[in-house]
Amino acid sequence: MDLNPDTPLHWIDAPVLLRLGVAALLGLLLGFDREMKGHSAGLRTHGIVCFSAALMTVSAIALYNQLDTGQTRMDPLRIFEGSGAFVGIIAAGLIVVSKGQVHNITTAVHLWLATVVGIACGAGQWPLVMVAVLVAIIMLTILSMAERRWIKPLEHHRREEADNGGS
Repeated sequence: MDLNPDTPLHWIDAPVLLRLGVAALLGLLLGFDREMKGHSAGLRTHGIVCFSAALMTVSAIALYNQLDTGQTRMDPLRIFEGSGAFVGIIAAGLIVVSKGQVHNITTAVHLWLATVVGIACGAGQWPLVMVAVLVAIIMLTILSMAERRWIKPLEHHRREEADNGGS
């Protein structure tokens, strides 16, 4: 059986550790919001998903650079296909419909975001990583506060009016 040559341990260098370490930390950060709100996919799930996506990306890039001879049809971008399919399976398991209400859709999408952030970390696309995490934090924290302050009371008021016959 033909295998690629082993990668010596001394090749684990600072850029690889940085990519994987940042992915793990950002995954934990992304999962913090879900954990604080008591959702099913929290710190550990987001951390592992983000780290795993980064690890797959680093491995795919390294294998591509190691094995590509110009005569093969290797495509390192297939990492997106595999990651998307895997996270889709996890997300589908999280989403629950109960009494006509859909639950955990934000958590499922958040896991997808953690995967994409992990891929970007693994590829060393630092500006993209920073923008993605900043937008995610804004959307999950600031918009959540705005929703609690303005949207939920408005929905509650509308429900009360409907219960009272519109008066």
